[in-house]
Order: sequence, then structure tokens, then C-alpha cells
Amino acid sequence: MQESRIASPRGELHAVCWSPEIGAAPRSPIVLMHDSLGCVALWRDFPERLARTTGRAVIAYDRLGYGRSDPFPGRQPTSFIADEAERDFAAVRARLGLERCVLLGHSVGGCMAVASAGYHPEACEALVTVAAQAFTEARTLAGIRDAERAFDAPGGLSRLEKYHGDKAAWVLRSWVETWHSEAFRDWRLDDALAAVHCPTLAIHGERDEYGSRAQPERIAALTPGPAAPHLLPDCGHVPHRECPERLIAAVEGFLAEPPGR
Repeated sequence: MQESRIASPRGELHAVCWSPEIGAAPRSPIVLMHDSLGCVALWRDFPERLARTTGRAVIAYDRLGYGRSDPFPGRQPTSFIADEAERDFAAVRARLGLERCVLLGHSVGGCMAVASAGYHPEACEALVTVAAQAFTEARTLAGIRDAERAFDAPGGLSRLEKYHGDKAAWVLRSWVETWHSEAFRDWRLDDALAAVHCPTLAIHGERDEYGSRAQPERIAALTPGPAAPHLLPDCGHVPHRECPERLIAAVEGFLAEPPGR
């Protein structure tokens, strides 16, 4: 495991790389993009296991304002999904010399992976979304409000402070306020999905509390790859914690022979 600091247009990012086993054939690395409350540490042992199983290096980084990256300068703009592709992922790609890579994003990180695949088509070999949103849905907004109430309870914010330190309140407010903003009332990922030209796999837990199966179905319908999403039975919104073995198997199988290759 190798850690690094990466200069971005608005501050430094914290990144970690897990190498595959010695002797593995050279393959494009997998870049992980975390969810709205996530960070490198919250992937837990998933990156290491993914690297070992796929024989690929796995890179994860904390977005600006999250984990061990620098604080975000001000409020999070509603353009934050597209901004990630154009600014911070671009900085990560340049600093680490990523000529080709696989993008794997969880939840809103999946939206960012979609945007990055479209913005950097020459670099993205394949795309995997996990529990990603393709449009604003009542279930998503209700789930966010439920989580907000839990974090607002006495001691609730300490769970985020463990990973984000004094940035925890900003992380929570950015998540809640962005998704409930006027700009996100009719938000859709369609334009970004239409710009994706690499093989794409949409993975979703059948019991996802933040999005119905209409979310991955939309992603699958508008991108190259399987016409139907890969659904994980008895799994909710966080497959890399709830059923990591099944998630890794799905990713490994897809990368071994993605459609269109």
C-alpha cells in the first residue's frame, strides 16, 4: 500500500494505491470513487481484496473536503459531479500517470465515474457503477433525511468525525443540502451517460434504501454494455461492506471479458 498527496486546483488530495500480487500481468489500474459521506478509509479492505482478485492495482482517493484531503473552499456547488471529472480526477490522473484505467464509483461516486468516463474517453477502459443514482428519486431524498436525523442526534456526528475530522459537519451538510436543493429537483445523469463510450456495468443491491432498480436500469440503457443491470440479492446500498465477495466476483467477471472488447 502506497500513500501520496496530489495537488489539485483547490487543494491537496490524499490518495492510496494497493498493488496486485508480485508476478501479476500488467493491467490497467482500477480507480475507486467514494460516496457522499465516504473516504478512502471507508472502503476498508475492499481495495486490497479487489487488487488481489483482479491482478490490477487499485487506487482510491479522498475527494476535496473528505477524509484526509484538504478542506473544500466554501460551499459545495451543485456542479460538483461534473467538476470532479474536470478538476480533481484530472489532477489524480495527471499526477499518477494514468494513461488507461478502469473507473469504479459507489453511489454519487458512481455518477462521478460516469462523468469522468465521458470527459476522459481516451483513458477509461471500462466503467463500473455501484448503487449509483441516474436521477433524483423520492426514495433517495427520503433516505437522506432519515440519515440526517440519525447524524443530528446526540453523538451522531462523531461517526463522521472519526473519518473526516473537523470537516464532518461540512460533509453532512453538503450531502443533505445538495440533494434537496432546487437544482437537484429534476436532476438527471442522462447527458453524462450519453457521453460514455466504454463497456459499462451497473451493479445495484436489490434492497438499496437510496434507490430503486430503475436507477441501474437507466444507467444500463444509456451506456455500452449489458442491457440489464447486475442485481445483488439481499444487499442494500453498500455492497463493498455487505457482500464484498459477490461484488468482487461481478467486477472480476466483467473485466475479464467486458462487452465490446
